Order: sequence, then structure tokens, then C-alpha cells
Amino acid sequence: MNSSFSAQNSSVTIDNADEVQISLRHVSKIFPGRSGWLNKITGQASSDFIAIEDINLDIEHNTFVSIIGPSGCGKSTLLNIIAGLSSATSGEVKINGQIVNKPGPDRGMVFQSYALMPWMTVEDNIKFAVETVYPKISVQQQQRIVKENIQLVGLTGAEKKRPHELSGGMRQRVGIARALAINPQILLMDEPFGALDALTRGFLQEEIERIWEQQRKTAIMITHSIDEALLLSDRIVMMTKGPAARIDEVLEVPFPRPRDRTKVEHHPAYLELKQEMEAHLYRETRAVEAARIKP
Repeated sequence: MNSSFSAQNSSVTIDNADEVQISLRHVSKIFPGRSGWLNKITGQASSDFIAIEDINLDIEHNTFVSIIGPSGCGKSTLLNIIAGLSSATSGEVKINGQIVNKPGPDRGMVFQSYALMPWMTVEDNIKFAVETVYPKISVQQQQRIVKENIQLVGLTGAEKKRPHELSGGMRQRVGIARALAINPQILLMDEPFGALDALTRGFLQEEIERIWEQQRKTAIMITHSIDEALLLSDRIVMMTKGPAARIDEVLEVPFPRPRDRTKVEHHPAYLELKQEMEAHLYRETRAVEAARIKP
């Protein structure tokens, strides 16, 4: 179809280097198996596991990219390597031409599990991130940044509440505010709405769309939701099953911005894109199940 291009040999690259913000070249990740003598005696020995293999991908500035694929295909592994939370076994990741080998303030991370400090209030959770990244700014500046980001995610009035006093959706808003408060160039989201009910999920999807329109940061999101990916993304990276998962195809999403869910669903390309994604996930998931029952 016209809105997609294939990714042969796991390669999706852009000719103009000036447009590229994130560059992945031949990225692979291997988790070592258990091979010690005690593992062999106890029957716990195992082979090395290749999570992802030879991934090549370029992402332009101010682009919203979603990554989808069957469970166990290495989506989170890939995101963690970009975040600097994990290292590639081979290959390299560059951001603005600099090799990534550790976390940095240019990347903000939003986790599915919220990852909030349970003893801290909403404002203290956000303030902690700001203090960590910008220890030399004044108290007044810290307070201004915290207040602005609380307002941005619609949590004004809940500043003094602790995580156990908040709904799941509100906790995730704190996580988003905390990630944005350090003013990262890149926002990384690992299934940020996966633990939420459908209504809350839909509401926060629209909030992310609103926030992204305001700030236009580069964003990479892992999701299992086709509708979510189509609503939010400029490009959708579709990965094959693991082990040794690779990029199978990248879809270009042609819907105009700003986006409205109803208008997106009635766009002429919507149904074709959705069907292509469904076919991909069905094919790769069937392959996973077939591998499990293979004698």
C-alpha cells in the first residue's frame, strides 16, 4: 500500500542525516544463557537468547513513533536501549550524533507501572526529577516548573496527594508530568496506558495528543493497541515475533494534525492501515503459538 514501506534486513533509514535525531545501526541484544556446571547438574542450563537482531532505524526530530508487535518481540528491550537503561550487545544508538551508553536528561521515560515514590506527594515526585536533573536552579524556578507541569496534565488541586490517594489515570499523569518536567528532547513511553481501563485509557490518549501538539517533542511509544497507535503516531514500526525479532515494516500515518478520534476513524486510509496492522499482529502471534507447540 502507498502509506507503508518495507524494512528489508531490518533497515529503515533516512537519506538526509540532518533530519535524523535518533539513529539505530545494526542493534542486537543477546541475553546470556545459563551454562555453569551447577546449572548443568540441576538441569537449569539454557542457551543464549537473542531478543532483537540487526535493527536499523532512523527517527526524525519532532516525530511520534509507535512500536507494535506480538508479546515477547523485544519492544521494551529496544526502548530500554534507546533510553540508556540497557546496552546493546552489538551495534550502536546515536542521539543527535552522540552514542548512547547511559541514561540522560535528553530522554524522559514514562513506565506502565507508574514508578512513583509512594511516600512523596504529586508535587514532590515531580520536584524530585527536576532537582535531580537541574540541581543548581533556584527554588522559585523549581516551583514554577512543577506547577506548570501539574497544570499541563490537569492535576491542579491534587498537588498534596500521595500515589495511593490517586486513581490509576491520575498516577500515570504524574508519571507523564515528571518525565516532561525535565524538558527532555525525547519522550519514551513503555505501554503507558496498558494498566488502565478503556475509558481512562481513551481519555489519556487524547491528553497525550493535546500535550504533544503543544510541545512537539520526539516521542517513541510501545503499545499493543492498534487504535492507539493510529491516533497518536506519525509512523508505526511493526516488529516480527521473537526471538531474534526484527523490523518487518514501517507504516506512514497520513492523518492531519491536530487529531480528533472521530475524524481519524473516518479518514479514507484508516481502515486499510488498521487491517494491515491486524494482519501483521495475527500472523506474528500465530507464529509464536506455533513455535510453542512445535515438538
